[in-house]
Amino acid sequence: MEASRRFYETHVKKLIEEHFAPYAGRIAVGIAGEGSDCFGYDDLMSRDHDFGTGICLWVTSGDMEVFGRRLSIAYNELIDGLPGNTLSERLRARRGVMTINDFYSNVLGISCDAEKGSMSEREWLSLDHSCLATAVNGEVFRDDLGVFTAFRNYLLAYYPERVFRIRLSEKLHAFSAALQVNYARCMTRKDLVAARLCQTQGISAAMELFFLLKRVYPPYYKWTYRRLSELDRGGRFAKLILRLSEARCDEALWQQAWDGVPYQPDRLNFKDETVELAENLAFEVLSMMREQKLTEGADPYLERYVDEVTRHI
Repeated sequence: MEASRRFYETHVKKLIEEHFAPYAGRIAVGIAGEGSDCFGYDDLMSRDHDFGTGICLWVTSGDMEVFGRRLSIAYNELIDGLPGNTLSERLRARRGVMTINDFYSNVLGISCDAEKGSMSEREWLSLDHSCLATAVNGEVFRDDLGVFTAFRNYLLAYYPERVFRIRLSEKLHAFSAALQVNYARCMTRKDLVAARLCQTQGISAAMELFFLLKRVYPPYYKWTYRRLSELDRGGRFAKLILRLSEARCDEALWQQAWDGVPYQPDRLNFKDETVELAENLAFEVLSMMREQKLTEGADPYLERYVDEVTRHI
């Protein structure tokens, strides 16, 4: 992020001032979109692919026709003239001059009119959490026109209430089905592979519930736990997720906790740490929901709140 800002201040700003001065106030500049560098998570290991100095220059569709194509040529010539700055084709596509509509459409995976500044409910529901995080990451260095930033702020304001409740109900069901129902059923049957999948899907649903209730979009899956740990100031939720990721699910555990134990949906088998961790995570989610007046319930069985959350929409 710092290197990108220096590149803008040292090279790109001069290019715009010398050759595109009449349009300087119409060019939004920054770095955002795909890549660990846009999240501030790049490190030495990140240099092995799609790595290099570059920034984004966003213009309206109309301005692309007026001066954007010439600006793109000049920017690419600047990049090619820098010693040792060999960019992959993939990284070139993520950086450089592009229309505001193209940037948001490519990142969100839909054809959206970002210049209009809004989306339909159908469009919101079609989006993945992580693509929204990718659309609003990074930093905007300059945006006099304000069109790019206006849509960015629109997305940052989070899901419309109806969409939020639909998403919340989906993840409540996903967590409950994976960890509060199917995990025990799979362990009773000694289906250890399916039980491990229940753990994994439950972890994913738990983290998405955390982000939903924090009104923050989770990033790409490999960065989700890192971002959650940053947001979880007390650290309790993150510790429970970590413990669940380390919980056993093997032959020895089955013999210790499940051999000869009949399946009883109303009785929890706390001999298995995963069952205990699932209930603790459910209590954490329920506490967050109660704080936000989404429910007054006290039962940690999260499936009970699926209909309650969506009842008001």
